Amino acid sequence: MQCLMADGALITLDSDDILATEHVLAVGREFPDVETCRRTLKDLAIALHFDLRIVKSDRSRFIAKCSKEGCPWRIHAAKCPGVQTFTVRTLNSEHTCEGVRDLHHQQASVGWVARSVEARIRDNPQYKPKEILQDIRDEHGVAVSYMQAWRGKERSMAALHGTYEEGYRFLPAYCEQIKLVNPGSFASVSASGPENCFQRLFIAYRACISGFFSSCRPLLELDRAHLKGKYLGAILCAAAVDSDDGLFPLAIAIVDNESDENWSWFLSELRKLLGMNTDSMPRLTILSERQSAIVEAVETHFPTAFHGFCLRYVSENFRDTFKNTKLVNIFWNAVYALTAAEFETKISEMVEISQDVVPWFELYPPHLWAVAYFQGVRYGHFGLGITEVLYNWALECHELPIIQMMEHIRHQISSWFDNRRELSMRWNSILVPSAERRITEAVADARCYQVLRANEVEFEIVSTERTNIVDIRTRVCSCRRWQIYGLPCAHAAAALISCGRNVHLFAEPCFTVSSYQQTYSQMIGEIPDRSLWKDEGEEVGGVGSLRIRPPKTRRPPGRPKKKVVRVENLKRPKRIVQCGRCHLLGHSQKKCTQPI
Repeated sequence: MQCLMADGALITLDSDDILATEHVLAVGREFPDVETCRRTLKDLAIALHFDLRIVKSDRSRFIAKCSKEGCPWRIHAAKCPGVQTFTVRTLNSEHTCEGVRDLHHQQASVGWVARSVEARIRDNPQYKPKEILQDIRDEHGVAVSYMQAWRGKERSMAALHGTYEEGYRFLPAYCEQIKLVNPGSFASVSASGPENCFQRLFIAYRACISGFFSSCRPLLELDRAHLKGKYLGAILCAAAVDSDDGLFPLAIAIVDNESDENWSWFLSELRKLLGMNTDSMPRLTILSERQSAIVEAVETHFPTAFHGFCLRYVSENFRDTFKNTKLVNIFWNAVYALTAAEFETKISEMVEISQDVVPWFELYPPHLWAVAYFQGVRYGHFGLGITEVLYNWALECHELPIIQMMEHIRHQISSWFDNRRELSMRWNSILVPSAERRITEAVADARCYQVLRANEVEFEIVSTERTNIVDIRTRVCSCRRWQIYGLPCAHAAAALISCGRNVHLFAEPCFTVSSYQQTYSQMIGEIPDRSLWKDEGEEVGGVGSLRIRPPKTRRPPGRPKKKVVRVENLKRPKRIVQCGRCHLLGHSQKKCTQPI
């Protein structure tokens, strides 16, 4: 049999293809129903590159033939009595036609595309329509349009995960399942308006809450990422940092848009979550971008917390404002200065270069970002580690319904718990690896110091550069590293070694391996399949028949418009020419007319 392949060549099918065809179709072959019979024949027509014409298809019989005039290929299947099964009664498998002579096959419908790519979309939701049409062309020798590929993917995604609208409708039941499987977790959803349009979703798992209170440092990062799926919105997150510097998501929220009201609501929910345990934990340190909505929400709901800004945002603003490499380098030295005297020295150096830094420091007060003046404890964290994770979640899940998106996030957090729990069981040290490395470095540096003991707990550490005072009872060093990082600095290590103490035992308790294992001791329970949930009409935990509709912030149709950046809007400083002859600005040496 001859047929046209993807490269345009007319070829003859070999014996293997013919044998495969005979194996698929034979007299007596049974199909569960007429739809399965129809799909099988469509797949066969595409595989063998001939056009199928359905003569009759109803509840009791299915008749099809080759669409080419004179070709004898024909099949007749009929329904078996008393069951839904269809069986092949007659079959003429001989083809005398040349088959389809172009790449556009009539049977390559949207439904066929959806069935063809379902397995790949299950493994990779980011499978793009452009990749779909190229793979179908390469594997099946059939050309489909971009719109067919896009619609096929949409249909396949709906078959695998349900529709976007179903995701919002089942949110109340999903929250009840979270609280049922993970007792002690927080899960709530709210709607707005007379149409019950989705507004907010808040989730915090019991395992994360318990791990944070048991041994995480009192440090929280706040950030958000915008969702670009069929319905717009934002994902808000509050994340801690474990003792080995791993990110530890505490609470996650999905909101219909990023607004002052939604940030205030998120911080109020976070306050309720922490409210029962804040008396037993140290004062909280919160890190975020310099955003008015977050600043106001933190001041309202966490008035006693230390609020610091992400240095990435602050440094980028400083760099873009002054565009001076030397100033930027001194700025970073000022950021990391441990004492007020060192910080003021760097500020004086910057003022000598440019007086404009003075009003900038009024806009960005140093106590919000500089180590020397920040009253909270950052533990060496100057940026927001949660930012990259949020953007990855938004990128990976933007084509998933909201429940599948939250399930993807839950699976990733659960895998972090499992992997870190398993890894920590192999550690034999007192402290976690990152703390062990810092202690080892501090002990090595302590050898070059001279130790003078003042009394039982106070020591004077003398070096060629300066003298530092260490108090091992209050765990304070005048260099401030011990207080800032929670681990003994080199000066403290020198004092502890001189009096025969174990340096590792003077690290904060959260850095111990036992404390780290306690952080990940609990497990996040799996949510059962939706078919096992209660029907939406039944009353689920007091939710009743609440039906939540999608938010009104829907993504506009078509390709997003790209913002055109004009050259005059780039704000690039104009290059100033300096004469190499008279050293004045504004002209070159060749055009210099100044008398020498």
